Amino acid sequence: MPNNSRTQGEYYEVAAEKHLICCGLSPIERNFSVKGGEIDLIMRDGHTIVFVEVRYRNSQAYGHAAETVTWNKMQKLIKAANLWLLKQGLSVYSTDFRFDLIAIHQQGKQIEWIKNAITQG
Repeated sequence: MPNNSRTQGEYYEVAAEKHLICCGLSPIERNFSVKGGEIDLIMRDGHTIVFVEVRYRNSQAYGHAAETVTWNKMQKLIKAANLWLLKQGLSVYSTDFRFDLIAIHQQGKQIEWIKNAITQG
């Protein structure tokens, strides 16, 4: 089990990506970063681009992993996604996309996929 937060983050991002691939999604990019924001995983679900935030909690004693996504974090994800779409020559108005969340608990034994976890607005 990875012991520092960066290695641990990478470990759980890989676990999340494998889980989504098993569920039929195709990987596009990992760790897309721009000033002021980062997207853990960018996947394709049919014709839909899926921006994925991965959250890990060792225990639910202090709440669910999904509860750690703050309003500020959502805004950063939306901004980064918009920039990624622009970089690909895509428009937010004509591209089918969504924001999903992967919540991981119990050292990776419990992986929960929450579709449309974050909405723009």
